[in-house]
Amino acid sequence: MGQGFPPSRSMAGLSVQPDGIRRITRALPEEVPVALVFDGTTLAVMMASPGDIADFAHGFALSEGVITTPEQIDRFEVAEHDAGIEARFWLRADRAEALAARRRFMAGPVGCGLCGIDSLEQAARAVPQVGGDGPVFTRSEIAGAADALAAHQPLHDRTRAVHAAGFLMPNRGLVAAREDVGRHNALDKLIGALWRSGQDPAQGAFILTSRLSVELVQKSAVAGCAIIAAVSAPTAHALRLADGAGMTLAGFARGGGFDIFCHPHRISSEVPDVA
Repeated sequence: MGQGFPPSRSMAGLSVQPDGIRRITRALPEEVPVALVFDGTTLAVMMASPGDIADFAHGFALSEGVITTPEQIDRFEVAEHDAGIEARFWLRADRAEALAARRRFMAGPVGCGLCGIDSLEQAARAVPQVGGDGPVFTRSEIAGAADALAAHQPLHDRTRAVHAAGFLMPNRGLVAAREDVGRHNALDKLIGALWRSGQDPAQGAFILTSRLSVELVQKSAVAGCAIIAAVSAPTAHALRLADGAGMTLAGFARGGGFDIFCHPHRISSEVPDVA
């Protein structure tokens, strides 16, 4: 977190209720422009929470296909300005051509995961197969994951206005979590944190506090995670994409239960196949 950009700020307002009006002060989440800069050129500008910027930048670079291994990064730094934050990468020379193929400029509001892409083909980009057995979770592990994630959301506790992404491992519970005003940003921060700490996303499941949309499935597949569970519903497009990629997808994971939509074999043998 940058010193100049706190994660939340106390702001004054008026609470209008049936029994009257009163002055209030609420903690509201901060959001700042974060520029993702590669070899001196801005690839994307995203509105994000100002914490865990290095994790966000590395997760974004990985999930968007800019880099595939840590060795492709020569140098990285975070620079704060009055107008926002720059996350600056200097890449190995042989990544220039691959970067050009994915180059785009995004000036996206929070919640927009596909702003500014160059073509419809990029929006519908194929994702890698993440089939195979992978980790297996019990029903209770998936059913209780959202409650476990709630205990790792200090910014949400203060503001009630941010998303979170968590990493669940069999028999270990939730081992990492990240928060952001944007659901895509929270997942990128988590992916970056796992990657930078040497943890393999293929060994666990992503737990999300949002609906499951296409770009979240795309990012998870690129990271190599075969299991996604969220407290809300998937879109039909996201379900088709996850099914085709061999991913286990669960929604409405709250209140001690969940709905599972495809590839249920990774959630204990007690779960029957999806019709």
